[in-house]
Amino acid sequence: MEKTNLTTVTEFIFLGITDRPELQTPLFLLFLVVYLTSLLGNLGMIILTQVDPRLQTPMYFFLRHLALVDLGYSTTVGPKMLVNFVKDQNTISYQFCATQLAFFLLFIGSELFILSAMSYDRYVAICRPLLYTAIMSPRVCWVLVGIPYLYCTFLSLLISVKIFTLSFCGYNVINHFYCDCIPLISLLCSNTQEVEFIIMIFAAFDLISSLLMVLVSYLLIFVAILRMKSAEGRRKAFSTCGSHLTVVIVFYGTLIFMYAQPKSGHSSKTEKVASIFYTLIIPMLNPLIYSLRNRDVKFAIQNTWKKLPSVFS
Repeated sequence: MEKTNLTTVTEFIFLGITDRPELQTPLFLLFLVVYLTSLLGNLGMIILTQVDPRLQTPMYFFLRHLALVDLGYSTTVGPKMLVNFVKDQNTISYQFCATQLAFFLLFIGSELFILSAMSYDRYVAICRPLLYTAIMSPRVCWVLVGIPYLYCTFLSLLISVKIFTLSFCGYNVINHFYCDCIPLISLLCSNTQEVEFIIMIFAAFDLISSLLMVLVSYLLIFVAILRMKSAEGRRKAFSTCGSHLTVVIVFYGTLIFMYAQPKSGHSSKTEKVASIFYTLIIPMLNPLIYSLRNRDVKFAIQNTWKKLPSVFS
């Protein structure tokens, strides 16, 4: 049955993560800690990789941009979600909802391609070490992040404009804690086939192309490692890509779990848990994974910490 456009929608109401009042305060405190940890960790990683001379390499260039997009989409979702925990009604204006959707799509898409660029960087470092500096020049590094930024900006604007130029019905309740494509499309009165097709095609292209780059890079890396005669060389090679591989498995695993399962297996609670994981938990984990597993980052943190007293004296 076709929906009827009853009234002009000026704001949306989030159902949020839970409707149980007794959980609002504990969840607010939990996600406040998660978001602040993510904020400090990613800001720290951006500053550290910018100022420390030991971290002026292509690997840390990509890591800085990974921290930037992690900070971007966690901040797009996190503060508004925290405010909604302490408000009586979880509302968001029409314009802010469109803005939130655009920025979320920009940052989440950019993360896919930055992770694939990082896998290519690890492939060159392990399989072409003598040519690493020549292949991974500053110009190439900027191309590998610049093109995804431009492409994801275009895509996020395209999808956001397509959705928000269609007619919404009077019903404005979003069964989520932020503005995402699927919950918004369910509120539209207009024909949504075109925008759904665009989202499906680009989502499949982004996920498959970036994941293919990661898989091919690591397949070549593992072949190269197996050919190494030195156990110490194999250990160093695994150590070089261990942090990135951990991040890739967690991020892609969450996305595949959420989007690749059949519709019959979907539930709003499952989708919310998965969304919490990749919008808040993963941006918190990424800087921790790289700082705990990376000797250069740990050394840079210790060195910066030792210099702090002289800075403030």
